[in-house]
Amino acid sequence: MDRGALIQTFVDLYGAEHDALGEAGNLAMLDDGRQWDLAPVLDAGGMLLFPHGRPADCGHQVGAVVHAVLDSGADRCVFVSVLHASSDEMEDARVAVANGDDPSDFATWGIQGPGLSGRQDWRRDHAPTTFRRLMAAETKRRGIAGPQVIERFPYLAGGKPDQLPGVDEFAELCEDAVIVTTADSFHHGIGYGTPPEDSYAPEDGGLELATASILKGCDLLQQQDYWGYNQHCVVDKSDHRDAGQLLSYVKGPMQGEILDLVPSEFGDVYDAPAPSWVAAALVTYTPV
Repeated sequence: MDRGALIQTFVDLYGAEHDALGEAGNLAMLDDGRQWDLAPVLDAGGMLLFPHGRPADCGHQVGAVVHAVLDSGADRCVFVSVLHASSDEMEDARVAVANGDDPSDFATWGIQGPGLSGRQDWRRDHAPTTFRRLMAAETKRRGIAGPQVIERFPYLAGGKPDQLPGVDEFAELCEDAVIVTTADSFHHGIGYGTPPEDSYAPEDGGLELATASILKGCDLLQQQDYWGYNQHCVVDKSDHRDAGQLLSYVKGPMQGEILDLVPSEFGDVYDAPAPSWVAAALVTYTPV
């Protein structure tokens, strides 16, 4: 399956799973998200990270972030999404940069999003799906318009987030705004290229591996070790490599804490046996 077709598979899958859940299912996930009160994290200048695994697996985590954004009373929310490689051009550039090439050598280098000129790869990405759906459901339930949500999709930070085209404008957007981001920070198992002998089911040590990996990534961002974080994401298959670097540069050192961690199985998408899963984590980042 080519990369464009794979991204479309995810878009279709997430849409179908949300449709199957229906309004009642989406509201139930939002209600489950009430187990955390995270607005104070945003009020204190922190950030929230939620996953984009299968909606039924981690929708409660996304719901918690939706409530935090709305409960904060902010007028503007900057949502920084991962941007998956939806073409060979994008993937080849990402591999080359991880191998040491300069990000500025590639046409995919930069920050994309609604209202910006240039590349529009972000339009076909599935990562924002559950956040968009649950934000729409909750604002409808509350009978409010909600804040202005500005989506941004960085690509090829490559250890140099300060050099990303548009970084200064992005920093201005973040002023007086609450900031949330999405990532699946640990992809694991046969469907993701892990050798079978090194593939662990979540309940048989996999979640422990995921926890250690995510916390290592948090430490690297707190140290603002951008290249170290880039390469950590390559090795442990985190899709937050660009968004994490950009946010760490703009927001400064922050301490990460995992509040919730669940597996989300994707072996069916890749026609691979279990275990083939991602770690869906709800993470807070607070200034240090």
